[in-house]
Amino acid sequence: MSDARAILSRLRRGEVPSVEDLRWFAEGLADGRVSDAQAGAFAMGVCRGDLGAEGRTALTLAMRDSGDVMDWALDGPVVDKHSTGGVGDCVSLVLAPALAECGAYVPMISGRGLGHTGGTLDKLEAIPGVTTQIPQEVLPQLVAKVGCVIAGASARIAPADKRLYAVRDVTGTVESLDLITASILSKKLAEAPQALVLDVKLGSGAFMKTEGEARALARALVETANAAGCKASALITDMSQPLAPALGNAVEVDAALRVLTGAEAGLLADLTAALGGQVLVDAGLAAEAEAGAARIRAVIADGRAAERFGRMIAAQGGPMGFVDNWARYLPEADVMHEVTARDEGFVTAIDGEALGLAVVALGGGRQVEHDVINPAVGLSEVIRLGAKVGRGTPLAMIHAAREDAARRAAQAVRAAITIGAKPAPVPALVRERISL
Repeated sequence: MSDARAILSRLRRGEVPSVEDLRWFAEGLADGRVSDAQAGAFAMGVCRGDLGAEGRTALTLAMRDSGDVMDWALDGPVVDKHSTGGVGDCVSLVLAPALAECGAYVPMISGRGLGHTGGTLDKLEAIPGVTTQIPQEVLPQLVAKVGCVIAGASARIAPADKRLYAVRDVTGTVESLDLITASILSKKLAEAPQALVLDVKLGSGAFMKTEGEARALARALVETANAAGCKASALITDMSQPLAPALGNAVEVDAALRVLTGAEAGLLADLTAALGGQVLVDAGLAAEAEAGAARIRAVIADGRAAERFGRMIAAQGGPMGFVDNWARYLPEADVMHEVTARDEGFVTAIDGEALGLAVVALGGGRQVEHDVINPAVGLSEVIRLGAKVGRGTPLAMIHAAREDAARRAAQAVRAAITIGAKPAPVPALVRERISL
């Protein structure tokens, strides 16, 4: 019979715990049999070693099974998407309704922003009345009725992960491939999706800064999800500039609606189509990724995805006519300040993490989980890589609560945007596709 001390001793000796050991430890995290000290020792032991593919899958499934696993009775496949986090990344708001229009059901369990990246739940809650805290017993009814829901995880979803993540955050054990994989997938697999697409970000605005790191995580996620019985693929995507030209909550909702209503195209629309096309293939709803991407673009172009988004917003407590006049409902900042270039040349680099931290400093993000955010603040009209600029060319529009905050943000924006004498190559949006 397993116990915490025996499992920790095996980890200390460099042994990989058995499937039974990992299941016992996950259950102990969920029910309190495992202390915080033991959880921290476990996380450090995993960080210092390597669980391997089988051990990583076993830990993921054990953490998934520490809570409830959804059960669906629907007439189409259940699918989802996960992003490892970036700036200006509001793909979920566009992708969920587009996938629903293509015949999939999307119970998108999302998170809140922490650090320099924004959270999908925070963005959605910038819309007046919208709730993302949906009782688990109600969620299947909403998914069946609307086709897509974006909600937070209940306490009954992967409780072992919630406990272990809190310990990892204060013990310096966040950066472990095994623990990151198990944390991401335990929650996603609790939704019981038939197909999952993973968006692994690479670049200045992402957590993964090198190709090697991004590729290793993408492969671990794909291999583990497939071993757990969920068809999964990953796209390694560029985050050397904000995905949408906006960072913040209300401004990113605005950016998403511009794509959904056909008012704008660009990187956000392109990545939505790429991710959607891949998951439609894995769900059996498209023959190949290009055809799936074309279906995503089509339901956006003819307005069906926007109409579905409006139904989702109304079902989650938001305004009935939101899509028809979204600017009327979104909160607006008290101070608007345009940042302009002081040099001539070309935009050769954008420090996305610095821009994200500037939004946090404006009050649009969290440094710790209990921080209260201001949904109106942020950056919009952010210039794109490769753009030619002269003195006075707008670099971004700042949305702030106070003049002094806007001035500090302007300094941060100028410092984050590099202007060179010659243009530099702009990286491809989709750097690599990984499937089994």
